[in-house]
Amino acid sequence: MSGQVAKTPRVILVRHGETEWAKSGRFTGFTEIELTQAGEAQVSSAATRLVGAGKLLDPDRLVQVFVSPRVRAVRTFELLLQPSSGVVEGKVTYTDDITEWNYGNYEGLTDQEIRLKRREKGLDLEKEWNIWSDGCEGGESKEQVTVRLDGLITKIKEIQEPCMRDGKPADVLLVAHGLILRCFVKRWLDKPIDESLEMVLNPGAIAVLSYKNNDITKPAFHLGLVLPSE
Repeated sequence: MSGQVAKTPRVILVRHGETEWAKSGRFTGFTEIELTQAGEAQVSSAATRLVGAGKLLDPDRLVQVFVSPRVRAVRTFELLLQPSSGVVEGKVTYTDDITEWNYGNYEGLTDQEIRLKRREKGLDLEKEWNIWSDGCEGGESKEQVTVRLDGLITKIKEIQEPCMRDGKPADVLLVAHGLILRCFVKRWLDKPIDESLEMVLNPGAIAVLSYKNNDITKPAFHLGLVLPSE
């Protein structure tokens, strides 16, 4: 690994693999949806290529793992790290802090269906609906999402700050969902959830956050990664 990767704690984000609802563009919050066969293959392929000693996601460098308790996230975690093997024993927390945004009345609908329903109710006459700023009827607001993510970020920094000084491995892994992980990135960078920052995080994708100059006060994201040499 490069020296910077070796000494600076990272936060590794993993979105769960494909589901039928994700495939069809349906908003999936609290509904329990299994991974598709293709979704399981996505995660298994990532595990083979990227997980292991000296690889991008090295279990020996993990000090904490946070997993959404939704079945699609739990299954992704199982395929990724095989927790039954004991490699992350005692390091795993299943937490609602990173469950998907609660879509409330919009659960199971597509973006187009949501916009149509809102127009039928006389909403969005002056501007288009934007979940980042407007939230969801019967679900969560941006303020509620911000509170739970900020609490988790505080925990992560408390875990990683001591390791800025002693150089011990201190990576943290999050296994969760597409929208909430993009919200997490914004809050990690100290940006409001509704600030424009276009991001793509496909099912089964992995992203990496860290700190600039090994400084706990300078959260950053990796624009590009130097992969460990074989």
